[in-house]
Amino acid sequence: MTTLIEQLAAAKGIASEYVDAWGQPAQVSQESKAAMLGAMGYQVDDEAMLTAQLEQEYRQHWLRALDPVMVVRDGEPVSLEIRLPIDFVNDSLIWALSVEQGGELSGQLTPVEGELVGVAEFEEMECQAYRVTLDAAPGLGYHQLVLLEEGNDEPLASMRLIVAPKACYKQAPIAQGRKVWGPSVQLYCLRSRTNWGIGDFSDLGLLVERVAGWGAHFVGLNPIHALYPANPESASPYSPSSRRWLNLIYIDVEAVPEFQANADLKAEVASPSFQQQLTLLRAKEYVDYSGVTAIKLPMLRKVFDQRPLSGARLAAFDAFVAAGGDSLQQQASFDAIQASLYAEGQNAWGWPVWPEALQDYHNAEVAAWVAAHSQEVNFYLYLQFLADEQLAAADARAKAAGMVMGIYRDLAVGVSEGSTEIWANRELYCPKASVGAPPDILGPLGQNWGLPPMNPNQLFEAAYQPMVDMFRANMRSCGALRIDHVMALLRLWWVPPGASAAKGAYIYYPVDDLLGILALESHRNQCLLIGEDLGTVPQGIDVTLKENGVHSYKVFFFERSKDDGGYISPAHYTEQAMSALTTHDMPTLKGFWHCDDLALGKELGLYPDEAVLKTLYADRHQAKQCILDSLHGHGVISPNVSHDVNWVGMNTELNHGLQIHMSRGSCALFSTQLEDWLEMDKPVNVPGTSYEYPNWRRKLSADLEDLFERESLKALAARMSQARDEASR
Repeated sequence: MTTLIEQLAAAKGIASEYVDAWGQPAQVSQESKAAMLGAMGYQVDDEAMLTAQLEQEYRQHWLRALDPVMVVRDGEPVSLEIRLPIDFVNDSLIWALSVEQGGELSGQLTPVEGELVGVAEFEEMECQAYRVTLDAAPGLGYHQLVLLEEGNDEPLASMRLIVAPKACYKQAPIAQGRKVWGPSVQLYCLRSRTNWGIGDFSDLGLLVERVAGWGAHFVGLNPIHALYPANPESASPYSPSSRRWLNLIYIDVEAVPEFQANADLKAEVASPSFQQQLTLLRAKEYVDYSGVTAIKLPMLRKVFDQRPLSGARLAAFDAFVAAGGDSLQQQASFDAIQASLYAEGQNAWGWPVWPEALQDYHNAEVAAWVAAHSQEVNFYLYLQFLADEQLAAADARAKAAGMVMGIYRDLAVGVSEGSTEIWANRELYCPKASVGAPPDILGPLGQNWGLPPMNPNQLFEAAYQPMVDMFRANMRSCGALRIDHVMALLRLWWVPPGASAAKGAYIYYPVDDLLGILALESHRNQCLLIGEDLGTVPQGIDVTLKENGVHSYKVFFFERSKDDGGYISPAHYTEQAMSALTTHDMPTLKGFWHCDDLALGKELGLYPDEAVLKTLYADRHQAKQCILDSLHGHGVISPNVSHDVNWVGMNTELNHGLQIHMSRGSCALFSTQLEDWLEMDKPVNVPGTSYEYPNWRRKLSADLEDLFERESLKALAARMSQARDEASR
């Protein structure tokens, strides 16, 4: 059994060892490997059943003449592995390639004339595998290949052939060396005089226009994936219900055409009592998700019920629904069912606690429910239509304002266990495992993110269509996509059910194939790619990502010399990268400098003892001195600022000096934080907490309209633009 599990683990991409965060080799136990295989659906507790499973898989592999999918890069030969019983390998076969853009390529081949690459023997026959190169250059796209025997119209086998560019798309100015900057923001954080207590797509449109006028060429967003409208306090953008659809809370009700055409509803919103509710929601320091949802969704429902779509609006809606296909119907059905169950008083946080008959989208009872509640489902289809429309309008404003990139979106690493995606695609996911991270310096016990991983085997069997759909959906209405934890394209740390994250293992994914699909969709959508590659990065993947045109991610506070701990000059960062001072998982500049994050961590009980905290304070003091030395060395702060960190608090000059320092750097993109423009101290998110701190709720400290009246910020933006222009030369 031990040998069987070891062999199967190797075949399924489960790593036996890895290099840990301390640079030391770490071994994966057989127990962990067995748990991973169990999560994939293998009968690891019964040797006879496991053996039977493997024999069945082996037979299926050899009795299928072609793999379900193959990805090649443009200009590479189309080289197939064909598996056939030995009696057929001398036969002349016809291949026909249906090209995505139209037309067909075809030719003949005889397997035995290729290279013999494998042999399998069963009781009743022998199979042989040959590698054969086709005389075909179909060009970029998703093509369909079939193999036929002469005189037989029934295909012997079929395969999806994906031909991808060698690297991802870059906007021409960036490809030619133009260096740009832009702010990154959590959309919900935005305050304005017109929103309903949460940043919305109209605020985003205003932001892109105003920062474009100040020289920015992009605005970066947190993930705006679909969450749970019926459970609004599940607010983490990194634990979505679906990564293909949008968060409905960002709809600006007053910008909806059907609202604008409804005099009665406009009067209701303009009434003193309604305006008082909005004033209270806007004034809150933290986003009141329940309060915002309780006022937005009922008003949108009135809009939907009172103003039936007609003419061009109905045609646009119908086209959107048709293009969304099954995935959109799944999302709307999930949201409608969840809302109904909550209305009945049930705790319906996710499908695992729903009535059994409704726990799988493909159940007949779900179809019956949807048919009986078509108006409820249509309402959520309509909301997705509005969200898509308003996001597109914001991106159009960015492009019209002359931005090189416009909006950049953020793709989360997974979906939560109670999500639409798993409810409707159970076979694609491994709900018995969870994605996380191995032990490291900041998390000695490892991390468990509660996100079930996709099964690499099922992705392959599905000819990668789920990844195609996901990449394509997230490249809509934007000029760049940031992939959170881009290492997921290569490997993910799976944690077994009920076990410590330290008991996990890395599962490998077909990185070259996935990067090829990413590159193809990138060009089709004219979307630049940024890969968040922080943390433990396996050797060689940085080169792979670079060759594929994916921009790296460089955070100033992590870029330190291994020799003396000093901060590496941003002028020495790699060019194909986005640089930043801080991220949503880190303290603001002010919070970092004044050690507010350490004080908060102590208050929240994140440190095991005082000794650890004392070490962190000492390290921070040294880090601040090194930063001060670097800023003085580069001449971005005046000599009037003390060289001794004991006498220097975070102030406007130091804050702006850091941002100019980064703007002078060599990275193609520099992302600044609006929190740091406003010199805020509280963080967006404190890793390692859930309810102890109000994560994903903290708003900006000023309205957008007021932010753009500040002359000091206008001057900072001008200096950053000038520094970026000088760095481009």
